[in-house]
Amino acid sequence: MDFAVRRYLPSDETAWLRCRALGFLDTTYFDAVERTKPVIPAPGIELVATGQDGEVIGVIDVAVEGDEATIETIAVHPDHRSRGIASALLEEVLAYLRTQNVATLDAWGREDPSALRWYRSSGFAEGEHYLHVYADYDADAAEPDRAIGERRPGLRPVRAFLHAKIEDEAVMREQFARVHVCRRFVQDVNS
Repeated sequence: MDFAVRRYLPSDETAWLRCRALGFLDTTYFDAVERTKPVIPAPGIELVATGQDGEVIGVIDVAVEGDEATIETIAVHPDHRSRGIASALLEEVLAYLRTQNVATLDAWGREDPSALRWYRSSGFAEGEHYLHVYADYDADAAEPDRAIGERRPGLRPVRAFLHAKIEDEAVMREQFARVHVCRRFVQDVNS
């Protein structure tokens, strides 16, 4: 293994942000850009994978609440994919969660084929679904108005991010250019 997994340090923030942005760039989360790293309070866990030169090439943040945990971020730099980095990060997380008496780990994903394959091959089962709907003036000038009915005088919506029921997928896809099925993946930590 030509990379190492370790705890995130505050000095990693810029490298973490770059890795996440580049890792998401060719996915349906391409516009989920953060300017500062979200804080994961204890007893959550934040890990990075570093290459031989110390460069951050993978990240995972997991929030813990009671006996449930959620992957808030997982990303691998595109130049370092298919090397087992995400799996190594997950293994470390699972080992830690067992020490915290966490029963389940979940994650939310969209239609990215490689991510869906990875979750399924990593022992996650697909569960509930809902829709992420983007109403964007640049895609269709009428989309924001269709998404947001009544509004304050003097304000004109330009972009909106909305949640919708999976049962409304066909209708949403007719009305909006960017609609994603959001899938919950769940894994028993102790299996």
